[in-house]
Formats: sequence, structure tokens, C-alpha cells
Amino acid sequence: MKILITGKNITVGDNLTNLVNTKFGKLDKYFNRDVEMTVNVFQQKDRQGVEATIFAKGTIFRAEDVASDLNTAIDKVSDKLASQLSKYKTKLQKKYKGNANNEIMFDAIPDDSHEEEELKEVKRKSFDIKPMSVEEAILQMELVGHSFFVFINIETEAVNVVYKRSDDKYGLLEPNY
Repeated sequence: MKILITGKNITVGDNLTNLVNTKFGKLDKYFNRDVEMTVNVFQQKDRQGVEATIFAKGTIFRAEDVASDLNTAIDKVSDKLASQLSKYKTKLQKKYKGNANNEIMFDAIPDDSHEEEELKEVKRKSFDIKPMSVEEAILQMELVGHSFFVFINIETEAVNVVYKRSDDKYGLLEPNY
């Protein structure tokens, strides 16, 4: 696994590089060598944080944490990623053994009749959108810990969005051409 380390408001020296490589090196057992991981280390006032993202053949694993010291933040992020990888591996094993229970519930497009508010852009992100099934998109959404996920539906070849509803079921937004 190739680990790329960047720092914001913090210097990335040999000690930090060795620490990151040691802590995240234990995740190597899940991947082959052509997998890339980015680790962003940052300083926020009196707290330090780590954000790590693994890009593995169309699957993205991501974890972030902020703590009073860098070692604690790195440990927490490493543990979160290990948990995500273990969960993903288990789901894949169930899927390919035919034991997966596909009871995913979808609902219609939500009503957008609420009053229009002034919108403010908080963060802009760009990423590659890959074709995948709805089930794969839901798994990706859960792995990155987001409440929605944008993807190209492999069946319809259209851009879709899956999202987690308040009742812990999933919704699917499809274009209405």
C-alpha cells in the first residue's frame, strides 16, 4: 500500500512519517501494493487531527478524527479504518457465498415544496463517479460514513443518489428526464 502524507499547519517530518507508516501499515493485509492511501494531518487551535482515505479499485474507505494529541488521533483513525475494512470484507464474503439478505427499502423522491432559503457553499469536492449497482453504492456510502452517495447506476447508466432516511432505511433519487 502506498501512503501519501500531507500536513496543514503542521510539519510532516521523519518521525511523523514513520508513525503514520507504522500505524496504518497494519491495514496492508487487506490490500495489494497498487492501493493508494492519503493521510492528511492538520492542526486546529489546540487540537490535532487526521483524515485518511483509501482508494481501492472503485471502493473508498475514509475516516477522520480530532484529538488533543496526534498519536491518539492516528490511533482512532487507524482503528476506524480497520473496522470498516473488516465490515466490508465480511459483506463481500456473504455476498459471494449467497448468504446476503438483500432487504433494501427505497422510497420515492422527497417533496421539495419547502420555502427557498439562501444557500451558502461550505465545501466543494470533486471526484470520479464510477458505475455501480445500488447495493454497492449503499455499501460505499456506509463505508465513508456519509448520509448520501452519488454514483452512476450500472443498470440505467444515469447519475443517481442514495441516501439514508431517518428510519434507517435507504432512499434512491433518480433523474426524471
